[in-house]
Amino acid sequence: MKYIEWFGKNFIGLFEAGGKQFMDFMTGIVPLLIVLLTFTYSVIAFIGQERVDKAIRYCSKYMILRYSLMPMLSVMMLTNPMAYTFGKFVKEEEKPAFYDSVVSFLHPVTGLFPYANAGELFVYLGIANGVMKAGYSQSSLAVRYFLVGIVVILMRGIVTERLTKFLIAKEAKSVKA
Repeated sequence: MKYIEWFGKNFIGLFEAGGKQFMDFMTGIVPLLIVLLTFTYSVIAFIGQERVDKAIRYCSKYMILRYSLMPMLSVMMLTNPMAYTFGKFVKEEEKPAFYDSVVSFLHPVTGLFPYANAGELFVYLGIANGVMKAGYSQSSLAVRYFLVGIVVILMRGIVTERLTKFLIAKEAKSVKA
């Protein structure tokens, strides 16, 4: 009987803890995410969608900008999963590398811009909680995570683009043969 009583109490306790966490989100992170997202869309509206598109088209011409600035802007302005739509500005053989860069930047951006990938915020907050318990700064972690993310997406984009072009050339040779 004690086991059944314990199970009933703890089973309900699980849902009570979930409800408490939900309310913490509703009064904490959700309003922050809404304000940050509203700010981002306001900046785009202020600058003008046409100008933003023109700037992104310009960035897509240069490898360094294509795999650093473009993924950063797409993730911060459009958020996950809409960030992938910036891929329409790159050539077909560059799309896998652009996608790889965007996907690789979805976590590093979370510390500074939590609205960009809110679904994965719990991962960053778990790491940040451990860092804070160890006596380090959460903001320092966020900045370092962001900067390392930029380097990683650039490297991944370049490597993936070269691999894609190599495989396309190899496929073209095998089709001719």
